[in-house]
Amino acid sequence: MIHSVLKTSRFFNPRTEALGLTSVIVGFVCHLAFSSMKQINCIGDSSLCTVAPCKEPSITDSLSVSGNGTTSSMSVQSTPEIEKKFVHHVYDAIAPHFSATRFAKWPKVASFLSSLPLGSLVLDAGCGNGKYLGLNQDCFFIGCDISPSLIKICSDRGHEVLVADAVNLPYRTGFGDAAISIAVLHHLSTESRRRKAIEELVRVVKKGGHVLITVWAVEQEDTNLITKWTPLTEKYVEEWVGPGSPRARTPSPLPLESIPESEESSTGEYIKVCSESNVSKDLEAEKHIKNQQEYFVPWHLPYHRAEISGASSHALAAGLATKDDKKGAVVYNRYYHVFSEGELESLTAGIINARIVDQFFDKSNWCIILEKTA
Repeated sequence: MIHSVLKTSRFFNPRTEALGLTSVIVGFVCHLAFSSMKQINCIGDSSLCTVAPCKEPSITDSLSVSGNGTTSSMSVQSTPEIEKKFVHHVYDAIAPHFSATRFAKWPKVASFLSSLPLGSLVLDAGCGNGKYLGLNQDCFFIGCDISPSLIKICSDRGHEVLVADAVNLPYRTGFGDAAISIAVLHHLSTESRRRKAIEELVRVVKKGGHVLITVWAVEQEDTNLITKWTPLTEKYVEEWVGPGSPRARTPSPLPLESIPESEESSTGEYIKVCSESNVSKDLEAEKHIKNQQEYFVPWHLPYHRAEISGASSHALAAGLATKDDKKGAVVYNRYYHVFSEGELESLTAGIINARIVDQFFDKSNWCIILEKTA
C-alpha cells in the first residue's frame, strides 16, 4: 500500500503534495483534498472508501497554464447551475442503476487503449463506473469523475480514482502517456468550458501523448431517438448562454414539456397520418432538429431502485425529477449539448500544442484523437 501511495503521488499537482505525504504513509490514508473539487477519502484498501459531504466545486483557482493559448477565464471554471442540477445531481442519484447498464466496451475505445505501449500511464477523465479502467492490463490506469457516487463504485472495485472537475483536473502537467474522455464533454454547457476540458486533457499528457475524446452527435443514426428528448427552450438557454458561449443558437420554439415517444391506436398500432399539412410539419421538424443542439435526455429510474435512497424523494420535492406511474419510474432529465459535424475539431483550433491525428464517426458519436506536440 505504501508503495502504491508513493507511486501514485507523482501524478498530482504539487499543491496536493503540500498536504503532507508523511501523514499519508503513517496513517495509510490517501486524503486528496482540493479547494476546487469535491473530496473522497480512501482509507487503507481502496475498497474502504467514504465520500465526504457533497459540495459543488467552486473552481476558484485554475491548474491550467496561461499564456499558451489556453482558456483561463474565471467564468469558465464556475460550474453553471444547469450542470449542477441536470448533470451532477442526476448522476449522483442514478449512479447504481446507471452503472448496472454500463458494462459493454466500445470497440473503438478498446482498440485505442489496447494499442498503448507497455507501462503507459492512462487517465480516464469522466470515468463513470470505471468500465475502461484496467482494460489494458499492460497499462496503469487512474480515473476521475464529478460524481462521488460513481467514484465510490469505482473505488469499491479497486480502481485508483478521485472526484474532480473536467475543467480543472488535479494532476501534474505532462504526467501521463494517454488520456480518454468518453461521453463527457456533451454535459458541459458552454463552448468555453468544453474547450477548457480539452485543454486540460492535453495538459496532463506528456509530449507525444495521445488523447481520445468522444461526444454525442446531432446526427443520430436512430432519428426516432431524438423525438424522446426535450429541446431546451429560451428560458433555459438564457440561464447559461453568455460571453463564455459565443456560438449562435436558435432557441427551441417548443414548450419545455415531455415529448410523446409515439402515438398509438387503441389496438397498439402506430398511427401515421399522411397529409400535405403533416408533410410540411415533418419537414419543419426535421429542419428544427438539425439546428437544435441543447436537450434534456430522460433517465428512467425504476421505483424499486428509487426507494433505496432519499435522493429521489428530494429531487421530486425540488422539481428536479418527475414520476411516471405508467412506466413505474422516477424520471430525471440530463443536460446534453449534442455536437454537430466539425464542431469537436473546431474546439481544438486554438490549442497550439496539440494536433488532430484521427477523427471519425462511430455509433452516433463524433470522435477525435489528439497528439500533444509540445
